[in-house]
Amino acid sequence: MTPKELLFAALRHEKTPRAPWVPFAGVHAGLLIGADAAQVLTDEDMLVKSLLEVNRLYRPDGQPVMFDLQLEAEILGCELTWKEGTLPSVSSHPLADTMTVPCRCKLPRPDQGRLPIVLNAMRRMKREVGDTTALYGLICGPFTLAFHLRGNNLLMDMYDDEDYVSELLGYCMECGKRMIDYYVDAGMDVIAVVDPLVSQISSDHFTQFLSTPFTALFDYIRYRGAFSSFFVCGNATPNIEVMCQTNPDSIFVDENVDIIAAKATTDKYNVAIGGNIPLTTVMLHGTQQDNMKYVVDLLAKLPEYRNFIVAPGCDMPYGVPVENAIGVAQAVLETERVRKMVEDYMSGTFDTDVELPDYEHLTKPLVEVFTLDSATCAACTYMMGAAVEAKEQFGDAIDMVEYKFTEKENIARCIKMGVKNLPSIYINGKLKFSSIIPSREELEQAIREVL
Repeated sequence: MTPKELLFAALRHEKTPRAPWVPFAGVHAGLLIGADAAQVLTDEDMLVKSLLEVNRLYRPDGQPVMFDLQLEAEILGCELTWKEGTLPSVSSHPLADTMTVPCRCKLPRPDQGRLPIVLNAMRRMKREVGDTTALYGLICGPFTLAFHLRGNNLLMDMYDDEDYVSELLGYCMECGKRMIDYYVDAGMDVIAVVDPLVSQISSDHFTQFLSTPFTALFDYIRYRGAFSSFFVCGNATPNIEVMCQTNPDSIFVDENVDIIAAKATTDKYNVAIGGNIPLTTVMLHGTQQDNMKYVVDLLAKLPEYRNFIVAPGCDMPYGVPVENAIGVAQAVLETERVRKMVEDYMSGTFDTDVELPDYEHLTKPLVEVFTLDSATCAACTYMMGAAVEAKEQFGDAIDMVEYKFTEKENIARCIKMGVKNLPSIYINGKLKFSSIIPSREELEQAIREVL
């Protein structure tokens, strides 16, 4: 059984001799060849070279070709902001001031934006490793794409104009189908619909607005002969069941979700689940032994290798030490040997001393936004956007700060504060919004209550 066949067996919900391994190495792939994030996202040769190095070093059963949820948004008129070492972020929303829906004639074309680079890289990777490695094509999910186009106004639209939201999501679904066609034709074995903002809404809103477009996308992927995956970030626990009901072959979650508890739900629907090695505390800031132990301990909780795929919780940070990802690969490929190697290993702790504000004696309200990184995480981007809008509204009457979980000091701060889910907003030290993006009105009201 080749690595690709092993992953296919898992996606067919068969018992496998070991758990498959899919490293989500997007911008991190550039680190392996000394290229920065922008180079691997804009240069075809650099992209392919970095992906081949991922394949050589990390020995994956499956791997993505491009992990960039801004690809479609850029084609559709969103401006992007590029920062060193990270994915670009959407900085403008073409529908922010107009409640219109683009014409279906304006779906992405294969000659637009960076699509030629991606499609050529997919064809080249298919020729190089496609016989042994399953290749993933990642598309931006309809909800996140609608956010890119409309901005945070979409939150109030869901209450004020349900028909408009449904129509916009229908357009974004058609964009997804077009991308599926391009990627399947380029040889992709698995199409992942990546929609981090799904974790930011209730299961009722999911059922009302998202069940139909997601079901249509997964049905279409199946019709095109590929496997499917539903990728979500943040605390998606309340939505795992409704996600399963859209009938994907697999679901991938990040560290905000108890993956073993979630597997009880996904197993009920015979959906494979993948994840969820912590990106920062383990992969970025941990040791190789930390990564090995996390994986073998996770696999030890499974009664059998069925409907389970080992993967990072999301796109790996650029600076993840290479030896850490190699350690994960070793733990997956040689589980029993590695388990013996780390059976007596005790992980270190984040004992960085941090001083919390004196919340009882603040001179003005303090809005603290805890994110994975608002420059790279879409859910974090839009929660941070809500906080920035509030700061613009209240001006010097409030203070506002972002704490990115990618920094060791902020990991220690989260532990000391008891922050359980990212992204979250605290006001004067008290949790107000956890893994839910507030509307402008909701956040302003929460601030006024403490003014």
